[in-house]
Amino acid sequence: MIGKLGGTPIVVLSGRAHFYEGHPMEAVTFAMRALAAYGIRDVVLTNAAGGINPRFRAGDFMVLTDHINLMGVNPLRGAPIPGLQRFVDLTRTYDEKLGQMLHRAGRASGLKLRSGVYLAVSGPSYETPAEIRAFARLGADAVGMSTVPEAIVARQCGLRVAGVSCITNLAAGRSKYPLSHAEVLETAERSKHVAAQFLRNFAKYYGETDSK
Repeated sequence: MIGKLGGTPIVVLSGRAHFYEGHPMEAVTFAMRALAAYGIRDVVLTNAAGGINPRFRAGDFMVLTDHINLMGVNPLRGAPIPGLQRFVDLTRTYDEKLGQMLHRAGRASGLKLRSGVYLAVSGPSYETPAEIRAFARLGADAVGMSTVPEAIVARQCGLRVAGVSCITNLAAGRSKYPLSHAEVLETAERSKHVAAQFLRNFAKYYGETDSK
């Protein structure tokens, strides 16, 4: 969808292709290549994630500062693409200035944004408590089944990347209740209005900064 949000021209991707659905990485990351070809320079990736950090609660939002790829595959695997780097530097995958803008938008929306490391797995099964304990030791604050392939390809295409997770549930072993997809959907439904205002404010601030 192409239009304006907060007065800023944007392109919105309505949904995504997940690796766990059986799509090849080429399909999962195609949208990033299409955006780059269209002339987009910056992208905000959003996801639903399970909270690993003990300070996180369902309904929190987290700005991604880094990621850990445990999906078992890299989207850049295969024949090199002419004109693009094959060995992409991911030292600063998530842009600091865009992250600061997200935090500013969060404050304006009445959100207390968290910051942390997102760990990606292939899914679709949820993780075991032992896996979550291991992920915590690796430095992960949240876990999910998307975003990382898109971020890697976006960086290969020269896009600046920001990422936001909605913590829709506590990860396995972090709560006394069993995990359920219904809980994820319920939290996402409750959070959608504040998330919309948050992204609207971000788009507004981005447009003001970009026009200077």
